[in-house]
Amino acid sequence: MIIGVPKEIKNNENRVALTPAGVAEFRKNGHPVYIQSTAGVGSGFEDSEYEKAGATILPTIEAVYEIAEMIVKVKEPITSEYALIKENQLLFTYFHFASSEPLTHAMIERNAVCLAYETVEKADRSLPLLVPMSEVAGRMAIQEGAKYLEKPMGGRGILLGGVAGVKPANVLILGGGIVGTQAAKMATGLGANVTIVDVNLNRLRYLEDVLPANADTVMSNEYNIRQLVSQSDLIVGAVLIPGAKAPHLITRDMLSLMKKGTVLVDVAVDQGGCIETCTPTTHENPTYEIDGIVHYCVANMPGAVPYTSTLALTNATLPYAIQLANKGWQQACTQNEELKKGLNVVNGKIVYKAVADAWGLTYTPLEEVLN
Repeated sequence: MIIGVPKEIKNNENRVALTPAGVAEFRKNGHPVYIQSTAGVGSGFEDSEYEKAGATILPTIEAVYEIAEMIVKVKEPITSEYALIKENQLLFTYFHFASSEPLTHAMIERNAVCLAYETVEKADRSLPLLVPMSEVAGRMAIQEGAKYLEKPMGGRGILLGGVAGVKPANVLILGGGIVGTQAAKMATGLGANVTIVDVNLNRLRYLEDVLPANADTVMSNEYNIRQLVSQSDLIVGAVLIPGAKAPHLITRDMLSLMKKGTVLVDVAVDQGGCIETCTPTTHENPTYEIDGIVHYCVANMPGAVPYTSTLALTNATLPYAIQLANKGWQQACTQNEELKKGLNVVNGKIVYKAVADAWGLTYTPLEEVLN
């Protein structure tokens, strides 16, 4: 199978979908790899390293899409890429269809095969291709939140961990999954008082056991959240429903309960956001204020630390990508239930129910497409 890796062109997205080591693995399995020139530079990989590993460097994104049977990316295609996508071309990347109706319609119209990293799912319901970026995003949420709590950045002017004789900041984390757990680890490590909420009592019991004494767990419901937001200095949205829009746990009216200069970091923004007033921002313009509340809603947070993120992501995606290349997407998805759940749009049909439900579109059972 011919593999193509275009350069990411989303705002300040410096990750790349394949490392030179990944190229070597594809070549070992007999697959030619075409990399767009400078695609890996943002992550610290020069064209010469890819060439040494056996890749062919192409000068333009158009050339990569034209030759490839499988496109391996990090982020969803943006508008300028839509017309480059060919019928039956396999795209393996993060899509987050439930947060973008135009993207959903575009992929339907292109008759592409869209296999989404974020819905590849193991039997235990874990999401192996979302985990590494969730770990990065969770840790970054505290790093960025701490920065924007500084007064020159619009925040309350609070040091997250406080000092002797001065109380530390209060951090509220909505969701106890991978993002929330990593955020809690970072925040507690910096000395903040942390409260993490979730609807799963078993998860809260686990977090109670593994997190240090400066972390509390609380059952997630509207009443408790309304009480907690008034006391919090930094609030992290870390809610995920695989393939679907995140629910709004913080609504517009709750901003009036918060202290001026409170910082909101919505890690779920690429799935529609769990904070009603959050809309996607970029690394170039990461924040905005509403009613004196700072909103940080960058949709590709891990893109700010591309070296770490690229290595973490490709460690997880490469084994699946090799399977797709060796067997073709139909056989690979038939034999591997994890990959099968990654299929979202196939040849003009939506085969992932949560995506169809998000936009009121027709759902086609995957069995009809694979048979």
